[in-house]
Amino acid sequence: MSRGGELRVSDHALLRFLDRAAGLDVEALRTRIEASLARAHHAASSISDSDYLITADGLVFVVRRNDDGPVVSTVLPKIKGVTRAKALDRGTGK
Repeated sequence: MSRGGELRVSDHALLRFLDRAAGLDVEALRTRIEASLARAHHAASSISDSDYLITADGLVFVVRRNDDGPVVSTVLPKIKGVTRAKALDRGTGK
């Protein structure tokens, strides 16, 4: 069986490249995103303990609750006609 095929770059490798070779301060970017979403997070948390979406800057941030607290699990483009249920389902990686 051949082990050839097209080479892929993993998300982790891409992130490390941006951090180490391109000089992107990943942690500073994370801090800016967290600060930007804080107000919406606090509003959503006061309403419910379930998973939720934050729509900002033309993007949909999927927030999942886990044992360590809420975490942005993925970021999707804002697509007209995508319902909350579809976005939350897509955020699972299905």
